[in-house]
Amino acid sequence: MLTEIVASERAWRGESLRPGSWVMPIPRDCLDELAQALASLRAHPLPLFLLRPEEFELEACRAFMKEVRRQLDDGLMFAVLDRLPVETMSPEESAALYWLISTLLARPVAQKLDGTMVYLVRDTGAKLKPGSGIRPTVTNVELVYHNDNSYNETPPHYVGLLCQSQAKEGGASRVMNFYAAHNRLLESHGNALPRLYRPFWYDRHREFFPGEPETYAAPVFHHAAGRLTARLAMLEIRGGYALRGEALDREGEAALEAMASVIHEPGLAVELGFEPGQIQYVNNRVTGHMRTAFVDGETPEQKRLLVRLWLRDSGRQSYRG
Repeated sequence: MLTEIVASERAWRGESLRPGSWVMPIPRDCLDELAQALASLRAHPLPLFLLRPEEFELEACRAFMKEVRRQLDDGLMFAVLDRLPVETMSPEESAALYWLISTLLARPVAQKLDGTMVYLVRDTGAKLKPGSGIRPTVTNVELVYHNDNSYNETPPHYVGLLCQSQAKEGGASRVMNFYAAHNRLLESHGNALPRLYRPFWYDRHREFFPGEPETYAAPVFHHAAGRLTARLAMLEIRGGYALRGEALDREGEAALEAMASVIHEPGLAVELGFEPGQIQYVNNRVTGHMRTAFVDGETPEQKRLLVRLWLRDSGRQSYRG
């Protein structure tokens, strides 16, 4: 367990960041390379999954994505790339270019047990229910702060989101820092913190084979080799206990309440402007992200649509890694 306050820049709070310091403009030479790649794809179409960056001239993009990875590993641990000119291409074409530059950051991995590699975050009209397999990402409800795939053995290291269109109302994106949250827990809820280092039950969203358990056990916090990592998913924890027919223990309840109070403190998080063509990357192990509830409009341009990739260089490329 991490027992000391982290005073370095790694424990940034949103109120301490310069506005827009997380925005990384895509360099002109990188955009030119992507335009050439798109021209090649239009002349010689290929399925997205067969696109390999080494088959295109992407040296400027390669150098830029190294800078993005440094930002994700050793900087703010999140970034917004500004931007792909999505208005000049089809949604399939922008997704292909997004795939290409994302593979320069890290290796895409499956987001479902069936091998789904590209996941569309949008409102399908589905309703949430524990054990249903329906993920909050296909609804329009507010998503509280979380790490993606906390309920699986191998969460992605990085999460990427390409914005293709915005909702008519709502859908604001926010990012917070688990080092900063951990500092506040040490300062104000020291007695509750140790429980967050012990396992909770998580709803696995039906991503398991027949005969396997519906729930997965893992702690919220883990500290090893000088690094703090987190697995936060409030809805999945509540769903996990509901599926097992168990009440959450008193210590666990108090610990989650303490966590909820801290992560929603004013000044902890930043709200990101997220417009069509922009790409958001987060270090999924040390930052939490959320979105507010939203309402789509009638036209495609007013329906929120994000293209999500999970990226991880370790383990297998399959969902279980």
